[in-house]
Amino acid sequence: MAIVDVTVIPIGTETPSISQYVADLQTILASYQDEGKIRFQLTPMNTIIEGELPVLFEVIQKIHEAPFSNGIQRVATNIRIDDRRDKKRKMEDKLESVQSKLK
Repeated sequence: MAIVDVTVIPIGTETPSISQYVADLQTILASYQDEGKIRFQLTPMNTIIEGELPVLFEVIQKIHEAPFSNGIQRVATNIRIDDRRDKKRKMEDKLESVQSKLK
């Protein structure tokens, strides 16, 4: 299972706010989560998604394309992938590992 940090940036919006675009992406992600294909978490600066790598690439392509379907002509998407294969890890596991070392 992999964990992906993804940020989709629509360029050329009418206002500086992009929260409606982010909300649209969260709806797409929720549909994948409802199907049991991924888990995701919105943060103030990005979205974290976990799942099997082929599914994550499918999801990333879907959310990258979403602003185009809303009239945006340019989109920049940043992706960072953590693909650990020696053991299955969830988002929470990574946080707990660091927090245990703080005690």
